[in-house]
Amino acid sequence: MVIQARDSASTMEVMIWLLLLLALAPPAGFAQSKTAQQKRPPARKNAPAAAAPATKWPIQTLAVEGNQAYTSEQVLAIAGLKVGQMAGKDEFDAAHDRLLATGAFDTVGYKFEPRPDGKGYAASFQVAEAGILPVRLHDLGVPDAELESVLRLNDPLFSLEKLPTTRQVIDRWTNRIREYLASKNLDNKIMGNVEPWPDQLAIVFRPARGLPAVAEVTFEGNKAVSQTGLRDAVAGAAVGAPYTDGMFRAILEASIRPVYEAHGLLRVAFPQLRAEPAKDADGLSVFVTVSEGESYRFGNVGIAGLTPLPPGDLLKLCDFKTGDLANFDRVKDGLANILKAARRAGYLDVQVKADRSVHDAEKTVDVALSVEAGPQYTMGKLEIAGLDLTAEAQIKRIWTIKEGKPFDPDYPDYFLKRVRDDGLFDNLGATKSATQIDAKKHTADVTLTFAGANPTQGAPNRRRRVGP
Repeated sequence: MVIQARDSASTMEVMIWLLLLLALAPPAGFAQSKTAQQKRPPARKNAPAAAAPATKWPIQTLAVEGNQAYTSEQVLAIAGLKVGQMAGKDEFDAAHDRLLATGAFDTVGYKFEPRPDGKGYAASFQVAEAGILPVRLHDLGVPDAELESVLRLNDPLFSLEKLPTTRQVIDRWTNRIREYLASKNLDNKIMGNVEPWPDQLAIVFRPARGLPAVAEVTFEGNKAVSQTGLRDAVAGAAVGAPYTDGMFRAILEASIRPVYEAHGLLRVAFPQLRAEPAKDADGLSVFVTVSEGESYRFGNVGIAGLTPLPPGDLLKLCDFKTGDLANFDRVKDGLANILKAARRAGYLDVQVKADRSVHDAEKTVDVALSVEAGPQYTMGKLEIAGLDLTAEAQIKRIWTIKEGKPFDPDYPDYFLKRVRDDGLFDNLGATKSATQIDAKKHTADVTLTFAGANPTQGAPNRRRRVGP
């Protein structure tokens, strides 16, 4: 019995301990969940999308190419881009459009490329400027300086010394002048046009009221040139033109001064103009007093600066020399001959001019002929259209300017004329030449087109070479 009781007590004791342990332990389900949480990988966050390629970079350098009348600072002020700015194609397109909108440029281009250090762009604009002329403000009722300062506030490119001659620009500034005059309670009915002015052509802003026209011109004081000669020289430009003193003097400078300079009378002047209603026609009779001055002779005549063409050969193209009467018609002819010779030698961008130095005491004038030859262009590819292979080969054989040799721009048409005149083909129809200039490589590709010829009838003389 005792043993049974002891066994029962032990049994109860064990059961009590088991119950205590179960009470202290966490629920089985929670333990499994916790364990599962600990072993499960952390929840993934959404993976970032692949980074889009950069389209904008900081501008490290900005330059302008091709500008002459305007400074780089003026051009960049209009473009609106600055060093350090983040920019890409959209920003450069917008800058391009702003520059074109000024009317000051015929073409605008741009380029940007990574700098060697990879930290930004080296950027530049390439511009071709429109033609420019000085500005004249005529009878507008306000001082020129006042109007210029107001207009310059609207546009950093504005200047009385130079303004683009495009209709777009002239109309824009006409409207702005009208607005300013209206704000001053002044007559704002004005117009803007390119007109002759005493020293040169100019963009003239003037009242829009009608001007009387020139009906006839009479010269007084002339001796070296007849009345008829002077009237014939001025008639085309003056008769029928609106009259103002400035416009008429510009016509005299352009039409009459060259007539006198052909007689060596370099100091001719027109000290007095008088205009009055014409008696026998509608318009004005204009009387011009002429002071002819004395005759001048050529002093030193030479080539200024360096030129790839022999200076002595160039001077031989000029029909004037030291001691001759200073006839500037001959100077113009000499410049034309030099220009032609330089172009035939491949210098297609050549520019020539004559600078004069007048010595009044000695009554002489020195003439310095300036030749800016530029790069020499060479012959590129010759293409023939309209002939069979045999005839094409023969034409290429008698073509004398070989690839890589100096290119004469007159030669293609001369060559075709000789082909026709020499009867090198039977049944030859229309012919034409086309020249494609590569301004970067300084080469000229030529295409000769033969139309209407029957290549099987007649062929080029195989022994003939057609040279200049």
